[in-house]
Formats: sequence, structure tokens, C-alpha cells
Amino acid sequence: MDTQQREDMKTDEPFQMSPIEGGGVTSAAGFTAAGVHAGFRKNPERADLALIAVERPVAAAGTFTTNRFCAAPVQVSREHLGGAGKGYGLMRAVVVNSGNANAATGAPGLAVAHKTCEVVARELGCAPEEVLVASTGVIGVPLAIAPFEQGVPQAVASLSREGAHAAARAIMTTDTRAKECAVAYASEAPGYEGARFTVGGMCKGSGMIMPNMATMIAVITTDAPVAPRALHAALASAVRMTFNKVTVDSDSSTNDTCVMLASGAAAPAATPIEEGTPAFAELCRAVRAVCETLARAIAADGEGASKLVTVTVRGTATDADADTAARSVANSPLVKTAIAGRDCNWGRIAAALGKCGVPFEQERVDIDIMGMPVCRAGLTVPFDEDEALRRFEAPEIVIEADLGAGACSTTVWTCDLTHEYVSINADYRS
Repeated sequence: MDTQQREDMKTDEPFQMSPIEGGGVTSAAGFTAAGVHAGFRKNPERADLALIAVERPVAAAGTFTTNRFCAAPVQVSREHLGGAGKGYGLMRAVVVNSGNANAATGAPGLAVAHKTCEVVARELGCAPEEVLVASTGVIGVPLAIAPFEQGVPQAVASLSREGAHAAARAIMTTDTRAKECAVAYASEAPGYEGARFTVGGMCKGSGMIMPNMATMIAVITTDAPVAPRALHAALASAVRMTFNKVTVDSDSSTNDTCVMLASGAAAPAATPIEEGTPAFAELCRAVRAVCETLARAIAADGEGASKLVTVTVRGTATDADADTAARSVANSPLVKTAIAGRDCNWGRIAAALGKCGVPFEQERVDIDIMGMPVCRAGLTVPFDEDEALRRFEAPEIVIEADLGAGACSTTVWTCDLTHEYVSINADYRS
């Protein structure tokens, strides 16, 4: 946990939360969802349009890609949330299509993104500006409005609390499984004592993942009453600690979108939660828990991956140094292929740390792999190769490095690099 994370999570209040089995984006009260086949994909058995809706305008917030090839739906959603300098407002729905990114499509792409919001607004009886839109899929291919015209009415007719799983499947691209989770907690904060709040969400992401804001597509919901600006602060904090700590292949998408909605349905008469309060600290912890679970799921489901890899770097002079060093290890093809081959080759980790530009003295570096000391004070430590092979059978590989240059640290999640990654991306448009 870095310095900013410690500040974000600081609270003196007791706090307990519980995971919701089978939970997802509609676990929070007030939300419905649907996932349908609209025609973006050729396979009629594969859902490709997701809709998440609420009965009235509610607090909403978003964070988006910083990629300069910014997709049309990102531009429209950012505009609906008040522009890049704001990022929050009141919304009724989020609509997501898979199969086409609507990125690098110029003015026609922007027109389709705006028209999509109009189609959803017409069916829900709200303003187009109260709709957020996201797309994922192939870049540079024109997106037609016809599938939205066909699919949105079908999705609206299918909206239900039970529709969360269909929605999570509809946004998948190269993902091998849907990614969903939810937690609930009983508030102990003044003014909210005994209220039971839920935070849930869904996301997609498997390749083109090293976000500089969020993941490719994520929708988070809560039934806590939250002021829009405070909601954005909670989301941005969680994104910084979770989705921004994931890398599969060091590539940031053109379409990264992470939005959050707060219905307030669990305490409709309560005052909206504001920043700097015990209730806000509780909410931040719950949002972070959901986002971290989803972020780890993205890394574990990286294209072609066989292992989730957790890289923790300690002992740096600054938080930025810790992040740079951890990403250097997490993005190293040599490290990632060594893990795929079950090779406890700590020299590749040392080389990745040494090349990243972070100042340290090699004589002070310690490295552990799967809890085994393999390097101390910059020198090799004998270890049992058979035991190393046994530990590499675990689904999560943990790498830890202490650079001995300070008190800062961070954790980054990634995956191994296999032949299957090449196969998937070599054939992506086929």
C-alpha cells in the first residue's frame, strides 16, 4: 500500500464487510440489467449488448482512458459527466456493446455514440445526457446504429435484478469468463448506523491492459446515498489503487471506461455521503474491495494466461519509484515467460529492476519468489529447485522485492506470457 492509499483508507471507525455469493452489478438495490444479442457479432448465441439502468437519475461518476486515440463513446460519456475536469453528474443508464470499439471512426463514430444515447433515452423516457455509453472490440471499424435500434428495446424489455450475469457476459471480448463481484456492509458511521449498504460491479478485460485510469470496461454500483462529487472521489481513489495497478501486456486501450452509479436506495431518506466523513471512509473501503477483486480477475484472465502474478516492490524512496519498479518486473517478457515455464529465475527480476531507472544499490536488494528467499543483499541464495517447482503449481505467483532505498511500496498484478497470447492476438480480427 503506497502513501496515497494509506490516506485514502484512513479511518478510526470499526468496519466489516461480507462478500455476496454470486454478486454482481445489480446486487445493490435500485439497479436492473440485461444482456442481449443485438447483432454486433455474427454468432446469434453470443450476447453483445449490455444495459444497466435505474428508475430515476442518480449520482454517477467516471474515469476514462488517457489514450490519445480516444474512442467516440469515451468522448460522449466524458461530456455527459461534465467534461474531463469534472467526471460526475446524474445518470439513468449505462449501455455497452462488444464486438466493435467505435474508436478511430471520426465524426460518424461520434454521431453513432450520440445516437445510441438517444435510442436508450427514448426507451427509458429520460434525456440522452442521462445515458453513458461504452464500446469494446476492434478499433477503426465503422459502427452502425442499426444493432442499437434493434437491441436496446429488447434489453429494456429484459431489464431485471437477475440480468446482471447476462450483462457481464455481453461485454466480454477475449475474456474467458465473466467478471463480477459484490460486497455488503453494515454502516457504523454517524447518521447511517445500522444501514446495510452494498457495492457491486462487473468488468471486462483480458488484453490491451495497462490502464492509466481504469480497465477496459467496468461498471460499479452502490445503493448507498452518495453526493456525485464524493462518488467521483471514491471511484478515483479505488481506480488508482486497483485497476491502475493491473498490466497484462503494457498496452492501454482506446476505450478504457470505469463508471459508478449510486442509487441511494438502501437509505432513501439519509443525507448523501460527503468526502471526509466516516461514512465516506467506509464506502471507499467497500469500493476498493470490489475493484481489487475485479482487477485481480482481469490479470488472472489475461490473454493466454495460466497464472495470476502479484508483484510487490518495497523499499523505494517514493511511491512513483515503487510503481515504476513493479511495472518493470510485471511487464518484462523474460520474467513473464520464466513464470510460464515454472523457472525460478530471479536474475530476470533483478535485471528488470535494474533497467527501470529507479535509484537503488544492488547490494541492498532482497528478492523472494513464492515466499522463498532467492536473493539477499544482491547475491544469490541457494534454494531447493524441486520445492520451487512445487510452489509454481499454485494459481497465483507472488514476487516480492525490497530495494533498500526508502519506506515506500506498491503492488501490481499481471500474468504470465504463454504461446496462447501470441495465437489470440495474431488471429484477433479473423
